[in-house]
Amino acid sequence: MTTRIGFYHLQQTSLDQALPRLIDKAVQAGHRVVVMAGSAERVAFLDSLLWTWEADSWLPHGTAKDGDAQLQPVFLTDQDENPNGADLLLLTDGVLSAHLDSFARCLTLFDGNDQTAVEQARALWKEWKDGGYDLTYYQQTERGGWQEKARAASGPVN
Repeated sequence: MTTRIGFYHLQQTSLDQALPRLIDKAVQAGHRVVVMAGSAERVAFLDSLLWTWEADSWLPHGTAKDGDAQLQPVFLTDQDENPNGADLLLLTDGVLSAHLDSFARCLTLFDGNDQTAVEQARALWKEWKDGGYDLTYYQQTERGGWQEKARAASGPVN
């Protein structure tokens, strides 16, 4: 099985606005999710955000401090791990995983207003394409949705 990787280019909203919606859609589609963030402080912030992102919403999730990771449909971490048996990895804050192959899907979100993040995403696209991953690039629309803009099939470049 080849991991399918989606690049999500944030242009209209912040990560904090887009992330809960993507997680919500993933959970509704039956996925178990690991969200990997850049620091323990960021994990604490995202934990709080997912409880309060909309007044009538509830995204079941947990962190290491909550325990029972295997019971959490969404697990927030700053470690390269999969303690809840997730099939979907969501990368934020420019973090990378050495375990992409243990997930069916990976979403990497990057800020289009941050030139360093854009350059890193371009470099990752080439690296992961050469590594044989199936890639899809989504650009955020004016309304905050996602439009597919590019696709690369698996297989190393010869």
